[in-house]
Amino acid sequence: MAPEVTQDIEKLAAGVTAASLSDTPEAAPTPKKTPLSRLRAFDARIKSLSGFEARGITRVPPEERISPSSWDTISIALLWFSANISVNCVAVAMVGPLLLGLGFLDSAMCAFFGVSLGCVTTAYMATWGPRSGCRTVVILRYFMGYWPAKLPAIFNIILMIGYGTINAIISGQMLSAVNGGSMPIAVGIVVAQIVCFIVTVFGMKLFQIYERFAWIPQILALFVLIGSAAPYFDTTTQSVGDAPTIAANRLSYFCLCLSVSVSWCAAAADFFCYYPENTPRLSMFALSVAGLILAFSLIFMIGIGLGTGVASHLAWAEAYTISAGALIVESYGPLRAFGKFCGAIVALGLISNSIPSIYSASLGCQVLGRHGKKVPRYVWATVLIIIQLVLALAGREHLMDIISNFVALMGYWSQYVVSIVIMEHLLFRRVGAGGPGFDWTKWQDKQYLPIGYAAMVSFLMGWVGGILGMYQAWYTGPLAVLAGYADLGTWVGTGFTIVSFLPLRWLELKLVGR
Repeated sequence: MAPEVTQDIEKLAAGVTAASLSDTPEAAPTPKKTPLSRLRAFDARIKSLSGFEARGITRVPPEERISPSSWDTISIALLWFSANISVNCVAVAMVGPLLLGLGFLDSAMCAFFGVSLGCVTTAYMATWGPRSGCRTVVILRYFMGYWPAKLPAIFNIILMIGYGTINAIISGQMLSAVNGGSMPIAVGIVVAQIVCFIVTVFGMKLFQIYERFAWIPQILALFVLIGSAAPYFDTTTQSVGDAPTIAANRLSYFCLCLSVSVSWCAAAADFFCYYPENTPRLSMFALSVAGLILAFSLIFMIGIGLGTGVASHLAWAEAYTISAGALIVESYGPLRAFGKFCGAIVALGLISNSIPSIYSASLGCQVLGRHGKKVPRYVWATVLIIIQLVLALAGREHLMDIISNFVALMGYWSQYVVSIVIMEHLLFRRVGAGGPGFDWTKWQDKQYLPIGYAAMVSFLMGWVGGILGMYQAWYTGPLAVLAGYADLGTWVGTGFTIVSFLPLRWLELKLVGR
């Protein structure tokens, strides 16, 4: 064979070998793992956990709802009862006898009727959950418009973090008192937040199971508290001051109690959007009212009783100078070790109230914009838990100031929003009266939802009325001064909202058509 041909064959063979080697899988470059890819892999792993709720504010379609059952029906009342049979309201209840100088009867009557009115409002908002399959902050888009509905979402985030902070502080105070003060309040706060974090991150399924049974040890421990502390309740105390002062304090305390129970209205539907569309609305309303009123009435009566006993029982007075949580633990004093055990149960029971608060606030974060929606609910819950922890640690020595200045103020806007919802529902969208009704599949269609000019202006007008009528430690409105320093912020603001919304909404429909 010629040398030239031999060289050509060798070159050809070398080329084939090189090509075959370059095509082998081992030679392919390995893709680099970026922080984003790692985050997506972690998110997929978290969402694959059994019982984890991956859904955020996305509507729950009818085919994905739970099957109707007697147990789930009963759970409506149990959820509200379990979430609110917590001693954070004991601290609120003590404002009447200790800070406003109201007697036992005056405090009890104002508390019962105040919380009852708020419970009716919250129960009404809860009925929209099964009907729509949407979260409350999404439902408000149908009544206030796509963009204006972000305002109550922001306020609800602040409100829920505020209540969670109060819960964390009281938990820390009680756990510290149970240990004789040897455990710092900060440690108790951290312990409570860890448990709250676990349940909140997993979502609705674990939350529903937790609330179905968490009330049992709570109610038993509270019954023990009543048996131990009731002999020191002073039911004969009278309100202090002249007639105008007493009337003003009654109204302020009534509004404070109303603000506590109505504060759930911007979160009420969140916990029932997995219920079937055909869930009877009247039954759900009645069960919600029953669970809410039973829980709030019991807790407020205990708190008022403890407040009246501080003046006549030296041990309680000394405990109250330490903290409200220490007072609650001291009420178990005659039972010694068993009393401390009950105090620990009651302290951890505050978690039942914090879980739905953070759950709802995390959903509110998603509704603020498309970037917020991309962040998973469990990430928002984690961030909010950390914020709540920091606030609780910073404010653990100022609980009563937080309650008296924060709770009533945050209750204002809830009434303004509910007023808009009721008017839009009954006057402008009632199907039987020729209204258009609601197409819940268009929950993010900006062209279908109301523009919201009327709702936005009337909501702001409500705040104008609220400022004119408020009576807070840092500001007193001129109308509150005329009323003898009574807190009129809720009532004046609600009146401004109603009077402005009706003509503005009618005009909006005429000019815009939606």
